[in-house]
Amino acid sequence: MQSSEFRYHTTTGEWVLINSKRDKRPNELKKKKVFKRKPSPINSCPFENPQKNGNRSPYFWFPEKLPLKNWQLQIVENKFPAVYDDPKSSVKIEKKGIYETIPGFGYHDLLITRDHFKSFPDLSNQQGLDVLLAFQKRYRQLALDKRVKYISLFNNWGAQAGASIFHPHYQILALPVVSHTIRRSLDSSFEHNKKHHRCIHCEIIKREASDKKRIVFQNKKVIAFTPFASKEPFQINIFLKKHSAYFEDESLVNLSWMSKTLKQVLGFLKKKINDPDYNFFIHTAPVFQKNKHFHYHWHIEVVPKSNISAGFELGTGVEINSVFPEEAARILRKSI
Repeated sequence: MQSSEFRYHTTTGEWVLINSKRDKRPNELKKKKVFKRKPSPINSCPFENPQKNGNRSPYFWFPEKLPLKNWQLQIVENKFPAVYDDPKSSVKIEKKGIYETIPGFGYHDLLITRDHFKSFPDLSNQQGLDVLLAFQKRYRQLALDKRVKYISLFNNWGAQAGASIFHPHYQILALPVVSHTIRRSLDSSFEHNKKHHRCIHCEIIKREASDKKRIVFQNKKVIAFTPFASKEPFQINIFLKKHSAYFEDESLVNLSWMSKTLKQVLGFLKKKINDPDYNFFIHTAPVFQKNKHFHYHWHIEVVPKSNISAGFELGTGVEINSVFPEEAARILRKSI
């Protein structure tokens, strides 16, 4: 394997430059955290008692059969939303010469777990499953609004990953648009299916299972691997091995497998890469024209924070990854 190589991302159409001699990033990541994550005091944490701290009543909470005071997980409206829920809001495009606008309509919710110190890999298997089940339940509720076209489900863990509050929480953003990045991935999936009558992600899974070099973890239902053209060091994708397009329709059994694998993968990062800040997000077919996206394959993407996009990356759109995916997978597999 060369020390520097351009790799083409099959599903996004992007080029990634991987250069293992650019720095000593793998060793640096394993040795220390550049920015120490500091827990905030519990007595001043706004998520210890969301309603006492000005949040509205939750849309729902778990365990559902217990009073709200016994909540272990709840979903509430974000007090500082990126988009705003207005029942009268139109999502029609308004043309302003060569420009177009849509009102900033949408829903922005927080999924808060009870324990101040337990991020996703520290949750029990049931608690981890509950996060995905709550995501799914709220997704189904939001999908009933015909103005919503895409729903983003994600977690920012640590300040470098964009978390402004230490207490573990997750976010749900329902939007009236499907972004260019999402459309590009959908179009790639559609064109491959049209030409070959097969899911492109299923083919990737088959190839990764055959190569074995980039597999981080797998069981009979799920596979986790570092993508061939990883844009970031130690980036990981988690897929169900059997084709499944829609997260919101996924079975309880399969969600349980995915949640356990996500917990394990994040645990590997915590153990081998010295507990980095990270983002994880769920890629699924849009709400808009849902049935047309049967060719898509929903999955979870995990991106540890280590790279900083500078002039070259921002100017060209080509990310530089200092860790070959094969080496990243080898390091993480040592956790097993």
